[in-house]
Amino acid sequence: MILGEKRDGTVLTLTDLMWEPDAGWRERAACSGVESDTFFPASEEEYAAKAAKAICAECPVREACLQYALSTNQAAGVWGGLDSGERRRMRRRLRDRERRKAS
Repeated sequence: MILGEKRDGTVLTLTDLMWEPDAGWRERAACSGVESDTFFPASEEEYAAKAAKAICAECPVREACLQYALSTNQAAGVWGGLDSGERRRMRRRLRDRERRKAS
């Protein structure tokens, strides 16, 4: 999956970031039951998030998790396979794309 794309290959928009609660997605997550330290590493180094990203890569609710993190401005941790820096860059790209379309 390319940053800014959904699993089906369509491009994310800012509207996609609106969170609509689905209480069950967390129970279906591949990380359910995994130690939270795995997803909130002490270091911002890329290697520190490698284990979490590997779990996310196989997760059936990865998109819902990422949507939740983006729409609720989760500032830390790995959500939907992206660390905080990757989420910031994704949000910035989406915002810039929307601005260009509006111009």
